[in-house]
Amino acid sequence: MNDTGGARDASPCLALDIGASKVDVAVVSVDGTIGSRGRIDVTAHPSDLFEAITEKSGEILAGRDIAVVGVGCAGPMTRGGESVSPLNIMQWRNFPLREALREALGRDIYIDGDARALALAEGSFGAARNQTSYLSMVVSTGVGGGFVLNGRLLDGESGNSGHVGHLNVVTDGALCSCGAFGCLEAEVSGRAIEARTGQPAAKADVAVRQRTGELVGRAVGTLSSVLDFRHCYIAGSVALGYGDEFFDAANKAARSLAMMPYSHDIEIRPSQLGNDGPLLGAALVGWRGAT
Repeated sequence: MNDTGGARDASPCLALDIGASKVDVAVVSVDGTIGSRGRIDVTAHPSDLFEAITEKSGEILAGRDIAVVGVGCAGPMTRGGESVSPLNIMQWRNFPLREALREALGRDIYIDGDARALALAEGSFGAARNQTSYLSMVVSTGVGGGFVLNGRLLDGESGNSGHVGHLNVVTDGALCSCGAFGCLEAEVSGRAIEARTGQPAAKADVAVRQRTGELVGRAVGTLSSVLDFRHCYIAGSVALGYGDEFFDAANKAARSLAMMPYSHDIEIRPSQLGNDGPLLGAALVGWRGAT
């Protein structure tokens, strides 16, 4: 995977991973080492999330010679994160995140979608290090992804390519936060599973775990034939927490739909990034933007 620019020659980066439930902030070195770090509970800041982020970032930056800040943020957003409207962060609608961070931190700021950032990390530090074309996904509180094709992260017209959570998988299914019905995110995310079953996703029974894997697999199998990739790596508490029951069902479903000769052997595997994958991805966004 060769879309990380000059990351290997770069200085440490301040990485921000901004998600629906938490924000992680850390110093990341070029070898993937995580240094000083902090976490913010999004639900504890219903009206002052940005202020909490800049305060924590300032604490970690203090006394350090760090010129670049890389951000992975939930979307959608305009190109480069000039304006962000995360579906699950209601206080941010058309929020000028890049300029606001630049003014508050006095550093160069580079922003991309959080799941797209994870795709960069999977290619540099994870299971996709030897792959040039793959899909990286997160199945957790929400569902997102990033496509790497021919060694390049696929951007799309507005920089939002990869929102696989909004692929329709159930006709007339559950209402999604995007406004459509039956999106993958509305059916298999942790929030969706809890809403449907009445209990936390982690307590789901075998049938729910297999259904979750099957729906994800159907989406991946369809996409593999459209975009010509044979590997998909999935992170997130739902997918990884469900383990073999999820991945066995996902692979079976994917191969039942990926019938083209170049996609039929699609493989869906767990991410190898661990809990720090989103921060590594955010740092790679910073290094990628700075080159």
